[in-house]
Amino acid sequence: MKIAFAKPEIPASGTLVALAAEGRKLGKLATQLDKATKGAIGRALEASRFKGGAEELLTILAPAGVDVARIILAGIGAPAKYDALAAQSLGGRLVAALNSTGEKDVAVWIESFGDMKLEEAAFAANVACGARLRFYRFDKYKTKERPEQKPSLRRFNVLAADSAEAKRSFDPMDKVVDAVNFARDLVSEPANVIYPETLAAEARKLAELGLKVEVLGEKEMQRLGMGALLGVGQGSERESQLVTMQWNGGNSKDKPIAFVGKGVTFDTGGISIKPAAGMEDMKWDMAGSAAVIGTMRALAARKAKVNAVGVVGLVENMPSGSAQRPGDIVTSMSGQTIEVLNTDAEGRLVLADAMWYCQETFKPKVMIDLATLTGAILIALGTVHAGMYANDDALAKQLEESGQATGELLWRMPLASAYNKMMDSPAADVKNISGSRNAGSITAAEFLQRFVQKGTIWSHLDIAGMAWSDKDSPTTPRGATGFGVRLLDQLVRKHYEEA
Repeated sequence: MKIAFAKPEIPASGTLVALAAEGRKLGKLATQLDKATKGAIGRALEASRFKGGAEELLTILAPAGVDVARIILAGIGAPAKYDALAAQSLGGRLVAALNSTGEKDVAVWIESFGDMKLEEAAFAANVACGARLRFYRFDKYKTKERPEQKPSLRRFNVLAADSAEAKRSFDPMDKVVDAVNFARDLVSEPANVIYPETLAAEARKLAELGLKVEVLGEKEMQRLGMGALLGVGQGSERESQLVTMQWNGGNSKDKPIAFVGKGVTFDTGGISIKPAAGMEDMKWDMAGSAAVIGTMRALAARKAKVNAVGVVGLVENMPSGSAQRPGDIVTSMSGQTIEVLNTDAEGRLVLADAMWYCQETFKPKVMIDLATLTGAILIALGTVHAGMYANDDALAKQLEESGQATGELLWRMPLASAYNKMMDSPAADVKNISGSRNAGSITAAEFLQRFVQKGTIWSHLDIAGMAWSDKDSPTTPRGATGFGVRLLDQLVRKHYEEA
């Protein structure tokens, strides 16, 4: 689907979208169209329950007096409350409504209403952004779809008075959407296609955008003493990898902001094997690494004025004769020993070494890790918020605000010494599970905090409930969400990028 921006003009074909506010207050275009169609819009309103709410659409087919095939009246609710996320939702809802109709072209006429604070150019850009986010579809393995099963939209035209400014506003958003969809693709791929070596190869491709990409194999990691990460992957025939991606767009003297991602490309649970039902979902246990790779792509593509580094630990957790056993004790890169009581609590082992390597190598001013870490966070927060843990209040506030701005919501969870003590091991420095069903997501975060060096500002994002969606939302079709890319890009743009 091609996005285009143009000056307002009633098209000669396709679908035309006009706006209405709450209370059935028609915009200028809708009023004009009502006259041109001899009251068709007014009659449609009287025959419907449409009130102009921000989630309402009213379709008028084959209206007389104009050449378009249909008019869609789109509600925006209260103009004063209308914001960028609402505009993105509108773009996504229009794509969802039209993609199965056979319609190929849609034109959305953007105009301001009353006390609307959102400027027209930003309104237009965000509608286009939402349309692109919703149009995503992972269908590369579908070979027998009938034409009527495929998306029909080919052009999404956004009509705005200052179309040039709207396009300028959209261009960086477009690059971020590319990165979101790239992350979605990585998460959607089956584990026989995306495994540590091939995921590392996908990261290598980002060198084309100016990123410095390095990949460590098992021999290099052995020399560095990464026994925690390597222990997770030792049961697999696939070689584990550690990938670093650097973007140096800021002052050469500035320390980078760092993102660390869990990349378990398939998680059987290892010897502590998972139940068979639903195990196929574990192809997306690498969503944290996909978010980091996607974020680094976004920063490079839009030439962000910041120094940033992404580190992802990539492993496959499989049961075999060489697999790690419950009760094994491994030595991490930090020198701390870890008693592995459950091989299905593997992501934290990967992150322990990836985080330590990140700190030792890049000395970041801020480090944020992302991981589909625990089922416990789903019990606590469901699929509405990701869990956020932080050792710094200012960083926590920045992340929370960035989540609200992008719709990728976070909820801060507690860290406390009493939870940390639950991770003490009688046989080693730390154990990888507490042994209690209580506070599972918190104790996992406390485990990670033991691998945060003194003075490092850090946050852990448990995205287990957010990486995959079983239902459509306005800007995210069912499947991989790409959660984290927009959040982290917003964080950098708002708080860490040079003016």
